[in-house]
Amino acid sequence: MKCKPGLIHKRNSKPKADDKTDKQAKKRKFSLRKLLLIFGVLCLAVAVLFVAINAHVIRISAPRLISADAATNLENVDCILVLGSSVQPNGTLNRVVRERVDTALTLYESGVSQRLLMSGDHGKVNYDEVNAMKQYCVDKGVNPDVIFLDHAGFNTYVSIYRAKAIFGIQKMIIVSQEYHLYRAVYIANELGIDAYGVPAEQEATTALITNLRESVARVKDYFSCAFHIEPTVLGEPIPISGSAKLSDDKEYV
Repeated sequence: MKCKPGLIHKRNSKPKADDKTDKQAKKRKFSLRKLLLIFGVLCLAVAVLFVAINAHVIRISAPRLISADAATNLENVDCILVLGSSVQPNGTLNRVVRERVDTALTLYESGVSQRLLMSGDHGKVNYDEVNAMKQYCVDKGVNPDVIFLDHAGFNTYVSIYRAKAIFGIQKMIIVSQEYHLYRAVYIANELGIDAYGVPAEQEATTALITNLRESVARVKDYFSCAFHIEPTVLGEPIPISGSAKLSDDKEYV
């Protein structure tokens, strides 16, 4: 018995299950490619922004990084700010922060400013960066009444924000290693402080992880400056022109 032509055509016109599976697979593959493309474009945009912000911060700050000799030509410098770093449990300064304090002492002895501000982490009873830095200076013969302490300088942005908000600083020299100073000087000037940076000695080769961490920090603090983020810890004003004894007690923060 012969089948009718119409029936044959009707049966052949039905899509096979394999055809549907192929179409679905192609659709999923296209969607995946689209997502990967979008992800790649976003990653590229973030990378470009990351590099651009770092380049911007360095370009803006570079002219304000000066030598210790050049710093002696500056006038009306309110203080020399030393940014803290980790100290040993017994209060001994590590090499990084010791180089910073030594550079600050050179500036102080050269008459650049008669006020020193030690800013660092004293968030715990058994960990104290600022008094360790102060004691180092006192042991070198510096009058303790000109050494101000910022016990709540938990990071670079906070240290510089508080320099203006708490100590009323309008013009200052910042001392740290060069890679760190670009960010510190940028923050200060963005927050309305006339700031210059004098580099402390650093090792000939800086670890890759240090440079990468600093690059990330520049981006973070760029946006902190853009939005003028206020630190969670502030406190009562302590004029840098007054007595440093007022800053000795960490309870002021």
